[in-house]
Amino acid sequence: MFQWQLVDYLLLTLLSLIWASAFFNIKIATYSFGPITIGFLRSFLGAIPVLILCFYKNIKIEAFSKDWKWFAIIGLVNLVIPFILISYGVNFVQSNLAAILMSTTPLSSTVLAHFFLKGINENNFVAALLILLGSTCYVIGGVITLKISNKENENVTGSILIWSTIILLPFTLIFEKPWMLNPSTDSIISVIYLGIFPTGIAWLLRFRILKTNGLIFHSQVSYIIPIFGIILGYIFLNEIITSKIIVALIAVFIGIYLARKADYKNVT
Repeated sequence: MFQWQLVDYLLLTLLSLIWASAFFNIKIATYSFGPITIGFLRSFLGAIPVLILCFYKNIKIEAFSKDWKWFAIIGLVNLVIPFILISYGVNFVQSNLAAILMSTTPLSSTVLAHFFLKGINENNFVAALLILLGSTCYVIGGVITLKISNKENENVTGSILIWSTIILLPFTLIFEKPWMLNPSTDSIISVIYLGIFPTGIAWLLRFRILKTNGLIFHSQVSYIIPIFGIILGYIFLNEIITSKIIVALIAVFIGIYLARKADYKNVT
């Protein structure tokens, strides 16, 4: 059994706060950038501080080593797909709802979205489903990451960011032609923030927690992200916190609690 310390919970809370801050910044970024471009910029800008850290600590990057397929697969599942899906989905729903949807299972979230979204239409229902699919990719990516848990955290993070950037570059150039954009200052600041913090720094934290404490401990971010997401959406985007949002949040917490309780029983 893992012996979880105070520092582990502090890192978990910090990771939750950083990830929760991603949603309102994604919303702002979508005002000027397409979802593929946002994904590319997040990967590219996120890789910079990680690679600098690796250089400083003299850590070898194995992105193109014999294990390159693992890094490419994790980059695709853990970064490319969810970055695009979530960015697209946030276009049609409030960032606080996206934070809630990211923190629960696809089935329960779909039900919540159907019953608690006022005046729901096909666009925002599909957007909710895309966000859920992105959430599922994070879970799958976390499991795959454990296959290379013997490698250094900075190496894994840097390598998957390199592959995510490589995969996204041609799609960005072909489909969204970012050189033709005239982005606002707010969108530029948000996409830079998304690259450095919710991508580069957050992924370092995520892999550190996964390797040190395991997937069950890491999954507790599901409890914290929606709380921060709702607060930050209210502060920065003036998003309304309706009674339906609160009810959905409580329902999510109950569902997560029951699922986690079952997981712990199975483990012990």
